[in-house]
Amino acid sequence: MIDWVQIRQLEEDIGEEDFGDIVSLFLEEVDEVVAQLSENPPDTSDKLAPKLHFLKGSAYNLGFKAFGDYCSEGEKLSLEGKGEDVEIAKIITLYTDSKDAFFRQAADHCSFVPD
Repeated sequence: MIDWVQIRQLEEDIGEEDFGDIVSLFLEEVDEVVAQLSENPPDTSDKLAPKLHFLKGSAYNLGFKAFGDYCSEGEKLSLEGKGEDVEIAKIITLYTDSKDAFFRQAADHCSFVPD
């Protein structure tokens, strides 16, 4: 579910002292888009695709592999005009599960300490 190699690479690229701030910023931005999807799902594929593109990129940067993979599949479906086939509930669940796993396991793999 979590690509810890990606997390360690991100931490190395950013530096340990700024890593926590960057992770927090990513999570805050992703939380916002996931909340938008939950509260007001886009009614057309062309509105859904950009949100999934953003989530995909953020997910892969954060090492949230399963979440990123589903967002990638959803983006592809949306670009094909099949946005109605994207399960918003699955996006939310994968994000929540990924975030929970990250928080539980971060201390074992990187310098991030959840608040």
